[in-house]
Amino acid sequence: RLPVPKLEDTITRYLNAQKPLLNDDQFRKTEELAHAFEKGIGRELHEQLVAQDNQNKHTSYITGPWFDMYLKAREPVVLNFNAFMSFNPDPKPEYNDQLIRATNMTVSAIRFMKTFRAGYLEPEVFHLNPEKSDTEIFKKIIRFVPSSISWFGAYMVNAYPLDMSQYFRLFNSTRLPKLNKDELYTDEKAKHLLVLRNGNFYVFDVIDRDGNMLKPSEIQANLKYILSDNSPAPAFPLGYLSSENRDTWALLRKNLLENGNAEALQKVDSAMFCLSLDDFPIKDFVHVSHTMLHGDAANRWYDKSFNLIITKDGTAGINFEHSWGDGVAVLRFQNEVFKDSTKTPAISPQSQPASVDSSRAVQKLDFKLNDALKAGITEAKQKFDATVESLSLNLIQFQEGGKELLKQKKVSPDAVAQLAFQMAFLRQYDQTVATYESCSTAAFKHGRTETIRPASVHTKKCSEAFVKELSKHSTEELQKLIVECSNYHGRLTKEAAMGQGFDRHLFSLRYLALSKGLPLPDFYQDQAYARLNHNIISTSTLVSPAVQLGGFGPVVADGFGLGYQVHDDWIGCNVSSYPTRNGKEFLQCIHKSLEDIFNVLKGKKIGS
Repeated sequence: RLPVPKLEDTITRYLNAQKPLLNDDQFRKTEELAHAFEKGIGRELHEQLVAQDNQNKHTSYITGPWFDMYLKAREPVVLNFNAFMSFNPDPKPEYNDQLIRATNMTVSAIRFMKTFRAGYLEPEVFHLNPEKSDTEIFKKIIRFVPSSISWFGAYMVNAYPLDMSQYFRLFNSTRLPKLNKDELYTDEKAKHLLVLRNGNFYVFDVIDRDGNMLKPSEIQANLKYILSDNSPAPAFPLGYLSSENRDTWALLRKNLLENGNAEALQKVDSAMFCLSLDDFPIKDFVHVSHTMLHGDAANRWYDKSFNLIITKDGTAGINFEHSWGDGVAVLRFQNEVFKDSTKTPAISPQSQPASVDSSRAVQKLDFKLNDALKAGITEAKQKFDATVESLSLNLIQFQEGGKELLKQKKVSPDAVAQLAFQMAFLRQYDQTVATYESCSTAAFKHGRTETIRPASVHTKKCSEAFVKELSKHSTEELQKLIVECSNYHGRLTKEAAMGQGFDRHLFSLRYLALSKGLPLPDFYQDQAYARLNHNIISTSTLVSPAVQLGGFGPVVADGFGLGYQVHDDWIGCNVSSYPTRNGKEFLQCIHKSLEDIFNVLKGKKIGS
């Protein structure tokens, strides 16, 4: 189970995170508030949280508050919450044809779903010592151990089973807009797929009456039919509604239902997933990011648990709604779909589509729109276009080294990437700001995420040495500063992964106070608390053979959304920003910081 940290540990960790962001006077005030909270109302709330947690052993203390946080948020899900991961191309070029890849990935997705629902999906396990535990013999033995104690057997060999409770929401699921708080809806009985092309909505069954998957050649025939349909794009594309403010969308949805669209919406909401087929090829990586992060809202349904997006040239990606689950569940799905569709593809470029009557199998959904709905769609489109217009996406690939060299030098690759971000922001804006790094707590029952706070007194000191006082430090001193940052970041990462961060704990105590109708404690009214939770640099990382790149929008208007990957011999960064920040310059500063850090680790003297 996810542990509730000790309150004194949480306060200490919180103050450590505040220190680099505040001057001495500000820090003294925040420290006083924190200690008063720890001795007073904070202690009472903590004891209530622990008691509540002990009564709810079937779940974790963060589950309820975290779902609420997402589902009560009223901002549009696109750009604010939904993230994307794009697939690497199929290694066999002729398989990157749009129809072939769409068919193969759809078949692989259904195979994954059927395997999961039948209870045969291999458990997700984190192997600290794969030589011992990621072996056939260990799997054979553990199969015979009763599940109530099998996790203990895994722990003995340093293998940690991860929580998979989110997986069922991958399929047949949608976030429904409701006033004040949305709902998650799942209908596992539905057998159809939703396909969007050119703003038109199509559905067809991919599972037959006996629960078997349709033949791949039939799925191919139906997709081919949709790709060759030359119906004009709708004048008022419904997709834009899913990009609206949630309350606005909730009222428009009510109107849709009352206007005779209940059956069509039911098809959308219950569909296995949404396959979005775009009619253009991809120009470059920035174009990939724009297409997968937001694309054209006419051809997306952002409320679906995920949209599988495939462009004209077979570039594929996933855009996923975030309330139901985290990156780890989507990544597992993505890895399996990539592996299955490239290693054992269902159809080949030589395959012929089945001779079925797709005009009967495929249903094009028709929506009845009154003037209020048309006006709502027009307004949603204007807002969406304006927001997208103001969004910048930029990326770099740092080619001068990666994980291998950093491990050789005995420093943490993730710590070095995060140090480079701190250094870059200091170089560009001359300040240290609230920074967020997401860390999965799936090692625990119903775990979600915890925050790593990468901005520390160590990164601040090291960044200032590199950016402002280079001439005062020898290469050895700079190396030592990097190692200090690496050690501290390693400790923070370990704490977060073990449920020993401070963010979720403080979040839950605040949630508890508000849910009991108590006045908000002074601790939470501190400007420094608000500033720490205004995450100007929001970061997330993953590396996988299936994923080309990943990204998300800034979480605050004056922030950066930074997706990054540390590969064996290169580092990729993908940054999003709005006009108040310059993402291109930020990336140049990151590149310079990485260059300096790598040179220092190699023992080279660097110039300013």
